[in-house]
Amino acid sequence: MAKRDYYETLGAAKGASADELKKAYRKKAKELHPDRNKDNPDAEAQFKEVNEAYDVLKDAEKKAAYDRFGHAAFEGGMGGGGGGGFHRGGGQGDFASAFSDVFDDLFGDMMGGGRGGGGRSRAARGADLRYNLRISLEEAFNGQQKTIKVPTSVACGSCDGSGAEGGAEPQVCPTCSGIGKVRAQQGFFTVERTCPTCSGLGQIIQNPCKGCGGQGRVEKDRSLSVNIPAGVETGTRIRLAGEGEAGMRGGPAGDLYIFIEVGKHDIFEREDSDLFCRVPVSMTVAAMGGDIEVPTIDGGRSRVKIPAGSQSGRQMRLRGKGMPALRGNHTGDMFIELAVETPVNLTARQKELLKEFEELSEDNNPESSSFFSSVKNFWDSMKG
Repeated sequence: MAKRDYYETLGAAKGASADELKKAYRKKAKELHPDRNKDNPDAEAQFKEVNEAYDVLKDAEKKAAYDRFGHAAFEGGMGGGGGGGFHRGGGQGDFASAFSDVFDDLFGDMMGGGRGGGGRSRAARGADLRYNLRISLEEAFNGQQKTIKVPTSVACGSCDGSGAEGGAEPQVCPTCSGIGKVRAQQGFFTVERTCPTCSGLGQIIQNPCKGCGGQGRVEKDRSLSVNIPAGVETGTRIRLAGEGEAGMRGGPAGDLYIFIEVGKHDIFEREDSDLFCRVPVSMTVAAMGGDIEVPTIDGGRSRVKIPAGSQSGRQMRLRGKGMPALRGNHTGDMFIELAVETPVNLTARQKELLKEFEELSEDNNPESSSFFSSVKNFWDSMKG
């Protein structure tokens, strides 16, 4: 069976330029690559045919011979042996080379531009840092400026962060040409690994800085001023851009994230922007009513009127006495929950008075009367 014309195989016009041939080849190679055509049994043969055609036409001397003599130029030893990309030496190495070219074209952008991108900077960005900051409820209410000490890495002053003695510029890694990765052929496949010489940075330092050992950064504690806004809650995150770990060899610094934890309070409990305060009241105040004084989170006091006959668990609201909202202009409320206290360690006289009070208060306990009336009905029904 006669071979197809190489230009026809690539889908290029005769006399096409090197760039036009390369563009046509890459288009065809992508289109016919076996990994993309697993359901097509002819894909591998067609892929080899495309690579054979390009292997000849990309070489100026071979292209000139082909343009003049066609396929006959490579028959009978005229072309230096073989007839294209898959026939010299059994063809295995050329297949790997072709696969590598397609790999570059498909994934080169993700890898940083593929081969030929040597010399560009590989300075690594510093890591983001987390700092847990515990504050009191009063601090969360008022908001404030706090100074924190953060152990981190900062740019080395001796080499200005370059990692090289005297601040000299790093050199392009000779092993990977600045790409940071090296490739090795294994059969039909090309395996890519991190460059062992530069550890993926793409650069090497001939004379490392003595102050930082070539890292471009040193460990140091830093004092930072942090603005804590009023209304913060546990879990609030504050980001300080560029205040994280310094980058390697002059790379940009990471960010510092401050996570807020608001400590528990002895008096108040918080729910969003509202506060709750459990206030004990005497049995007599609860029965007869009266005024009590309660604390507020701003350090002030508020007078609360207790209605006569109040029971434990009764709540009263003080509007606007809660926490400021972190987002928005409103302020929460404060809820007072009464806890009627039973007296203890009674004197003989107090016991005597309470007994007398008990005898006179049969009609003063409606909840008790209702409950025990229901209990009596229940027992009577059980007997029936």
